[in-house]
Amino acid sequence: MLKIQGLSKFFGDRQVLKDINLHIPSGEIYGLLGRNGAGKTTIINIICNLITPDSGAITIDNQPLGATTKSLIGIVPQENLLYESLTCAENLDFFATLYGLKGQQKQQKIQECLESVNLGDRSKSIVGTLSGGMKRRVNMAIALVHSPKLVILDEPTTGLDIEARYQIWELINQLRYQGITLLLTTHLLEEAERLCQRIGILKDGQLLIEGNLPELRTVIPAAAILIMHTPLEEMAIARGQSLGFSHHRYGSDLAFWLPEQKSLQEIVSLFDGIAIDSVSVQPVRLENIYVELTRERLELPSALSSSLIS
Repeated sequence: MLKIQGLSKFFGDRQVLKDINLHIPSGEIYGLLGRNGAGKTTIINIICNLITPDSGAITIDNQPLGATTKSLIGIVPQENLLYESLTCAENLDFFATLYGLKGQQKQQKIQECLESVNLGDRSKSIVGTLSGGMKRRVNMAIALVHSPKLVILDEPTTGLDIEARYQIWELINQLRYQGITLLLTTHLLEEAERLCQRIGILKDGQLLIEGNLPELRTVIPAAAILIMHTPLEEMAIARGQSLGFSHHRYGSDLAFWLPEQKSLQEIVSLFDGIAIDSVSVQPVRLENIYVELTRERLELPSALSSSLIS
């Protein structure tokens, strides 16, 4: 559905995209991760034909990027772009008209899109009276009103409470089941883990790695990760090093990379004599992979990087 080949972009002397290659097949949810300034927004703006790349090519549904691909793309921007004084239906009517929908077809499509985001009964509600989650769903309905094949979701659940977030996640999965291709940017790594079939991590305009979660896990040489809270961290670190466990820091968590799976009973025994407030063993998470790659603490073997990005 979406193919990006050799995409590069400069702003003045600063290169913000470096030879990006990306292929997202139909019906896939692809997560694009990276810190602010990594290049995510630039890629979106190029796909939407808002800025021109310095090199590279993009095709959408086998069509070169241009005026003909505009109708193939729907976008849910990070900030809700809604007319607060208009009703839900009136907001959709405005954008449907921009895409050339008319008459009965337009009215039918407006109602279909509102129902698809579970707002069929709120068509006459003034947008300004809606909750944040409902406004987000109206924005999703707007992105769908012209029946796009590719939908770009830019931080779709930022600022929403957990219940509203779950509702948006359910809607995103429903779009995938309908065969729509989705490009998702998010800072919520749990969101990417739950929704995306494949994930790419950007840093300084370069796609460091991409793949499904099992593939991405292979970049960390650990069978599991031990999270420990203890008042005697230096002793725990020394004990872990003597056992061959490399230690890492994730926020306030002291973590050890375990070369093989171990039960909690085994772990407590190995750290006998050290006071432990809490301990848990978890699989390698996307959070661990992301932190290590973006902090440059993990050297990615070139062969592995090439195999996962190709």
